[in-house]
Amino acid sequence: MAWDRNQMAERAAQELQDGWYVNLGIGIPTLVSNYIPEGIHVTLQSENGMLGMGPFPTEDEIDADLINAGKQTITELPQTAYFDSATSFGMIRGGKIAMAILGAMEVAENGDLANWMIPGKLVKGMGGAMDLVAGVGRVVVIMDHANKRGESKLLKECTLPLTGRSVVDRIITNLGVFDVVEGGLSIVEMAPGVTREEIDSLTEATIV
Repeated sequence: MAWDRNQMAERAAQELQDGWYVNLGIGIPTLVSNYIPEGIHVTLQSENGMLGMGPFPTEDEIDADLINAGKQTITELPQTAYFDSATSFGMIRGGKIAMAILGAMEVAENGDLANWMIPGKLVKGMGGAMDLVAGVGRVVVIMDHANKRGESKLLKECTLPLTGRSVVDRIITNLGVFDVVEGGLSIVEMAPGVTREEIDSLTEATIV
């Protein structure tokens, strides 16, 4: 069985290390905050000016003024700090954020990332993605292995406008976990019940 969105987020949470400052992108990555392993203390940073994000609120905890970069309501913690977006991007560009966990539309076998627009569709802008992939220590992508038409999203070369070149370190899809290595992608882990044949049939990128 392939992983669902929550299982992908739970697997991504295993990438977290104690003491790290981490930025979570919109979409599936936001779910990672619900699965931080016990005993691991990480500080979540949002490019809209918040350091120390708590989990998603229950119905009686919702505060419309507390949102992440994806405009979702979140909670604060006793140690939460607030600042302007210039300071937030200074943290990112200054290399203070250990890891970003981002969504993607395409990833190439050399680590190129396309995650900000589809030509012809309305887009508000790149947001913080370009700065994140250039400034953080490690980039992990969470996405479905194939699109709705059954076409691979792990490609030899991206067809969509790039967010960054050779920036992705690890990819977590509904089929498994893959590292970007010399010559292509290496299988780190397969979701329970997923076969190598299934991965091969849904992957355009080179598997080494």
